[in-house]
Amino acid sequence: MRIAYINPNATRTMTRAVVDTARRVLPGVDILGFTNSDGPPVIEGAADGAAAVPGVLARLETARAQGADAIVIACFDDTGLAEAQAHADCPVLGIGQSAFAMAQLLGLRFSVVTSVAAAVPVIEGNIDRLGFAGTCVSIRASDLPVLTIEAGAPATVARLAQEIDTAGRDDGAGCVILGCAGMSALKPALDRQATVPLIDGVAASACLARAAVDCLVAAG
Repeated sequence: MRIAYINPNATRTMTRAVVDTARRVLPGVDILGFTNSDGPPVIEGAADGAAAVPGVLARLETARAQGADAIVIACFDDTGLAEAQAHADCPVLGIGQSAFAMAQLLGLRFSVVTSVAAAVPVIEGNIDRLGFAGTCVSIRASDLPVLTIEAGAPATVARLAQEIDTAGRDDGAGCVILGCAGMSALKPALDRQATVPLIDGVAASACLARAAVDCLVAAG
């Protein structure tokens, strides 16, 4: 099985971190990573996302040409997900979509802790469109830029942990979804401080992408 992760932004270190997480989750699966070098350095809001879509679709074709059985959009905004699903002839998932679905499968009401305030309307729209609004209790912006999150300094981990704690204590979240691909590498450190379960969309997408491919094989 081969699963390809397409990073809609142009930050290659983030692509590597996402691929590392997916490989830890699926050690027996061939994981490919593609970086949208034509996209913005980070995606922080709708305008960045729109600018990234053409590059995402170009990498979609490359991933399929290299034998990907499933493709994952590795941005929590699920940038270009609908467009990619319309073009692809294989399962295409988003890490945001996968995280929401995993929370629902676990029967947990969730909060999302994300990067900057500009990301909140995009995430809120995705949650509504995908039908998860009834299980989302809050979306919290940490006010940390994406590249600051990716750098993973102790102060960054502390700030995210504070928002996670508030989501569980004040919002009644049964779990907290890490609302940025750059948080994936920080999950072990955040787990040590969290009082509620954490869901990482990269890990969730790896599990669900494998399940989707296995389902197609079984049905075929």
